Amino acid sequence: MSAPLLELHRITKSYAGVHALRGVDFDLQAGEVHALLGENGAGKSTLIRVVTGAHQPDRGSIAIAGQKVSHLTPSAAQRLGVACIYQQPALFPDLTVAENIALRLEPSSALRLVHWRARRERARELLARIGAAISPEAEVRGLSMPEQQLVEIACALGAGARIVIMDEPTASLTQKEQHLLFAVVRELRASGVGVIYISHRLDEIFALADRVTVLRDGESVGTSAVGDINEAGLIHMMVGREVTQIYPPAETDPGEVVLSLRAVGCTECPVHDVTFDVRAGEVFGLAGLVGAGRTELARILFGLTPATNGEILLNGRRVILHSPQEAVAHGIAYVPEDRRRHGVVLEMPIAQNMSMAVHRSIFPGTWLRFGTERRHALDFIRDLAVKAYGPDAPGGSLSGGNQQKVSLARWLATKPKLLILDEPTQGVDVGAKSEIHKIVRRLAKEGLAVLLISSDLPEVLGMSDRIGVMRNGTIAAVLPGKSEAQNVMSVALGTAK
Repeated sequence: MSAPLLELHRITKSYAGVHALRGVDFDLQAGEVHALLGENGAGKSTLIRVVTGAHQPDRGSIAIAGQKVSHLTPSAAQRLGVACIYQQPALFPDLTVAENIALRLEPSSALRLVHWRARRERARELLARIGAAISPEAEVRGLSMPEQQLVEIACALGAGARIVIMDEPTASLTQKEQHLLFAVVRELRASGVGVIYISHRLDEIFALADRVTVLRDGESVGTSAVGDINEAGLIHMMVGREVTQIYPPAETDPGEVVLSLRAVGCTECPVHDVTFDVRAGEVFGLAGLVGAGRTELARILFGLTPATNGEILLNGRRVILHSPQEAVAHGIAYVPEDRRRHGVVLEMPIAQNMSMAVHRSIFPGTWLRFGTERRHALDFIRDLAVKAYGPDAPGGSLSGGNQQKVSLARWLATKPKLLILDEPTQGVDVGAKSEIHKIVRRLAKEGLAVLLISSDLPEVLGMSDRIGVMRNGTIAAVLPGKSEAQNVMSVALGTAK
């Protein structure tokens, strides 16, 4: 049997005395998809940084294609055929697709002539190999996130990568784009490339992977052939305990109507004629395909793109929401989809992140009351079980699930009547997902009205008391929370009878 493409032995890494990796073993064979799983904070990102040469291990050995590598750097890793496609692509937005690919693949020289036609043709061929209908002359700034990921994969193919790492590649993809990506992964495997696949979506692991390795608390818990383990076994390996209630049931009946929408629409976005109610203590789920208008509706309700048609009523009174400030004043809170851009300021301490929406109440005068701010943060850290070194830790030091809790705490501090959650568990592990769901159910039990937007259909089905299915910018149907997935999808696709 030939040597593995990649072999890691007893890899150890610490930061400021905190162990991120504790003697991790991992190997990757040619023509294999090897999934790497674990809760946020388990050590996956650190291990990938070691493989790509971004960080040096404190102890342990690395071998690529049977050859030990004593000091792996990013440039050395690239020369050895290691490529990483991250969830957030690292492309130059003001350059074209062909220029971005050329920067990765062509040698740098100040005196070299640029063959523009050949450059465009090479980009076109690489994009065609993965079935990407993207023009080589398109500016990256105008591409969607999924399209940028496909450009990254084209770069890896062009560089002749033998080891391709995919870090949460489907987090922002539509179902059609996911199927395209899966086809690309299978093509890479068939051509002898080894793929390290990182995802929190267990269905993807069973659809794509040959083997799976689970990390927990910086240690490799075990490696198994995918055919020899089931979903419950993987979850137990990841969290070290049984997660029996990922979707906890409702404990109380809904109360009075909090939010009423009557034929609401906006000329600036594809939302029109939206009508439904959300009651106190109710989790109202919004399902639909990407582009159906769910996030656009949330932005209308938070005053980011004000409604131009219809009526919005809160507790029976008509309101006009021209700005987020007005929305907050009326008791609306919004936890946005992209927590890294709009939810948490990564460089700021947790305490400041949690107090941003109530800054004036904590600092009503000219004096800064940092003690009050810290106590405020400590209350939420305890209440939401935020795993952090303390209120002074920067937001960027937290795992995805804990960042989401900080973002949630910021808006809960405003004591809202209506909480809008847009993709609240996207990119978080199964343990953190369960914790967030329990928090949402507890808030609903306390009388909060919750509007839950999610592309994760099991989450919508499991968490919602009622489900509004959006299609083409409006509500196509309102279904019971325990509806069949097939019924929801048929309404979303417009094939329901």
